[in-house]
Amino acid sequence: MKSAPKAVRGMDFSQDLIAMGWYHSFEFPDGSVIDGYMPLSVQKERYSRYPIPDDLSGKRILDIGAWDGWFSFEAERHGGQVLAIDYVEVPTFQQVHRRLRSKVDYSVLDFYELPSAGLSKFDIVFFLGVLYHLRHPLLALEIVCGLTNDVAVVESFVIDADTWKEHQDAIPTLEFYETFELGNQYDNWSGLTVACLLAMCRAAGFARVELMFAGGTYAGAACYRKWEPPPAQPASPPPQLLSLSNSRTPGNCFSSRKSEEYIECAFRAPHDHVIRADDLRLEVSGFGTRAIHVQKREDGRWAASFRLPPALDAGWHPVRLRFADTEFGNELRIAVDVPVQRPSQVAVKDIYDGRSWARSEVRIADGGFVSFWVSGLPENRSALDVRVLLGAIPLQITWLGSDEKSGYCQINAKVPPDIAKGTHDFQVRFAGVSSDPQAVQVL
Repeated sequence: MKSAPKAVRGMDFSQDLIAMGWYHSFEFPDGSVIDGYMPLSVQKERYSRYPIPDDLSGKRILDIGAWDGWFSFEAERHGGQVLAIDYVEVPTFQQVHRRLRSKVDYSVLDFYELPSAGLSKFDIVFFLGVLYHLRHPLLALEIVCGLTNDVAVVESFVIDADTWKEHQDAIPTLEFYETFELGNQYDNWSGLTVACLLAMCRAAGFARVELMFAGGTYAGAACYRKWEPPPAQPASPPPQLLSLSNSRTPGNCFSSRKSEEYIECAFRAPHDHVIRADDLRLEVSGFGTRAIHVQKREDGRWAASFRLPPALDAGWHPVRLRFADTEFGNELRIAVDVPVQRPSQVAVKDIYDGRSWARSEVRIADGGFVSFWVSGLPENRSALDVRVLLGAIPLQITWLGSDEKSGYCQINAKVPPDIAKGTHDFQVRFAGVSSDPQAVQVL
């Protein structure tokens, strides 16, 4: 028989675990003890280092990969309503469950089944020692983020727990293990640097990620869905949100089924200071999201892009913005997975060249932009649903505004340079309803 390959990383503790029969240790109310591979003192230290309230009454807790279940039962002991899951039924968990007469709910689920399991969100999620067992670590963290309402506790094997400060400014890296390279175990897939673990947690959608421990062979972080509270004494007035739009297609409509959806925000700052991405705190229905990019426009306004927070429910979501040292400003809203309503009619007025503002004409030599105003569109509007035609030629929508006091919204569109000069009928169509044609001269 071929011997097991020597581990490149980590320690092979499989034989010790088999000999002991338990990974977690337990102390029961009658004073009896089960000594597992992990000492009870270590488990208590791990639990205490994270921002877990002592009183968990009214809190929903999810323990992913619970194994023997010490963290599940400890959270229950503090008053939490706990759901523990694992990919197989673990007899030792059931044994402790019976002995404690526990009310922890226990389900056998594959990790990648979680998004479709109808679990809703949890105030606290334990994700301890699971990440490196999964083939798709960033997707896994996105799933965990989508299940979290407040904070997720993420611990994982890392390859530089004791030396990470020496190269913390380097590009984050990840080792991939094809077979038995980590601990002589086949389902150990990756080893992250500490910086990579933190970066992936941020990229997964957590607003704040705080390293709580790094040592030996693992690191742990507290990953928050929400921003820190605004300061008690704001340093200045908040920014003013001017508009919100989907970066993929103009409009205020977003899809939770898309893997990458970004909110483009235009805002006005109350000062002339340079604004960096780390200065911004955008919030969508209470969930924080980090700025990807920010820049100042020629007209003095600012533009920034943010990832849509993961796992938003279908419906309308309030959006507000603040700086790190201010309160939140005004509120706008976006639509997520909201069905489009067919309008009773669509009307167009005031068609102008987008450069010269000459009415009912567009000059190709000036770039070929047209601006016009439309009424009748529903509030949740997307350029994917609006069709602008100049003759038989569809125009590319570059801006889709919100309703003004008049009930009309501004739309800007690009006219292709190969369109024939002369007079063309101009129409707007939405959900099968067309505006009356109007003549526009192409020059």
